Amino acid sequence: MPASPSATMAKRSRTYIWQFTIGLGFLSGLWTAIGIDPQEVILNILGTVTGEMFPDPALRQLFILLPLILLALSVQGAYKKGKVLGLASVLIAYLAGLSILVALWTSLVLLLAAIVTGYLATGRRW
Repeated sequence: MPASPSATMAKRSRTYIWQFTIGLGFLSGLWTAIGIDPQEVILNILGTVTGEMFPDPALRQLFILLPLILLALSVQGAYKKGKVLGLASVLIAYLAGLSILVALWTSLVLLLAAIVTGYLATGRRW
């Protein structure tokens, strides 16, 4: 029996909110506020280990460009699934994560606004 359209939209919204709004937006803002970039730390370790095993300069350049490539792919995925409203939800969530250490309640309100915007983004196609 096929899923109802509302169940499909709810699943799509839930996935978008967790993957892009909270994952890409809020957590990126939170890590920026704390001052740690886990992606950069992991890639630096991998780059160092790989550089010792394979001392090719082209491979080192790949590890330098990899964060930019991953960010571009994430933004493209957010746009593809949520269009402009989806990107707005990611930006609002980033601001929520960025401000959580300074203004907790403002950050929570921004995160709620980002979640609502992310939910609306998956149901509309502009």
